Amino acid sequence: MPATTNGKPPVLVVVQLGGGNDFMNTLIPYGSNVYYDSRPKVNIAQEDVLPMNDMYGWHPMLGPLRDMFDAGDVAVIQGIGYPNSSRSHFRAQDIWHTCEPDKISTEGWLGKVIRELDPNGDNPLTGVNFGRGLSRSLALSGVPVTSVGSLDNYGLMTGLSDQQERVQALTTFKDMYSQAIGTGPVMDYLAQTGLDVLRGAEELKKAPQLYKSNVEYADNPIAQSLRDAARVHLADLGARILYTQQGGYDVHANENPTQPKLLGDLAGAIRDFWDDLRQHDAAENVIMMVWTEFGRRIKDNGSGTDHGSGGGAFLIGDRVNGGLYSEYPSIDPSQWLNGEDMVHTYDYRGYYSTILEQWMKVEAKPVVNGSYEQLQGIFN
Repeated sequence: MPATTNGKPPVLVVVQLGGGNDFMNTLIPYGSNVYYDSRPKVNIAQEDVLPMNDMYGWHPMLGPLRDMFDAGDVAVIQGIGYPNSSRSHFRAQDIWHTCEPDKISTEGWLGKVIRELDPNGDNPLTGVNFGRGLSRSLALSGVPVTSVGSLDNYGLMTGLSDQQERVQALTTFKDMYSQAIGTGPVMDYLAQTGLDVLRGAEELKKAPQLYKSNVEYADNPIAQSLRDAARVHLADLGARILYTQQGGYDVHANENPTQPKLLGDLAGAIRDFWDDLRQHDAAENVIMMVWTEFGRRIKDNGSGTDHGSGGGAFLIGDRVNGGLYSEYPSIDPSQWLNGEDMVHTYDYRGYYSTILEQWMKVEAKPVVNGSYEQLQGIFN
């Protein structure tokens, strides 16, 4: 079991690729004729692929990720998914967020983790979401989580300078809405959430003030979100889970111009994030997980690909033993699921369990609702 050598607690950075990233055009089976026969329009030419071996290679826009892989810092988890994969974005993401494929749940898996890490809810920055809204995976009643669109513009009711005035304003807000939806647990939850956000806002103000770096992040949403995540981590505010997402991967049409731009932005942002942490000697106790709700179908539909299964995920960091994990789903037509999909080869709850028990030191079973095969030897 790994232990951080800098004496600081382990930190998890999560990057969600919203919309269902096409894994076949991310780690490309360019050595197979089946790939090119199945995707006469939406393929990556052999001469453009960044080879990993004679069969598989990286999308040409993933050069920074390929370099990190070659350095041993990127683990590729192939064929990740679950039985009877949902092709609904909403339901598929919900399943990944709650670890409940067979029923609707309101308890986010990372919300449970935050409760374990900070059972009394003392630090509203134990979990921080970067971007609009709040991921379902972080949501759990009674668990404070702070969400910020941009650190440079963050602050609830910043025009009210005095903390007491802000609390009074929140109380007024609660009283206004209680007339519409009544009193009780819902209103109590709203009021407490507002106070938690205020506490988080006061603490997060420190992060930009303390930050100095020579790394220049690109001017795109995922780069700016990971810059904010780096600033919060480097400010040493007790954050243990840093969550962000990059949308746009629902490429039913125009995949070849759309996915390359997204992957290029992603790879550059990930490289800059790790360069930043290493420059500050703050990378040793951090890992990053990258996931998406499902893969795409094996055959293209003309200019894009439709919802499928058997996707891929990543673990990244200095403490990660890079390489290929699990098995790339067979693309032999005789093995296709329902005549159009790759069959998943590894359960996503095993991926979660590996991170929880081997990295975060949190018991996985109550979080993922069962026992699943963990990846062995993935951390050093």
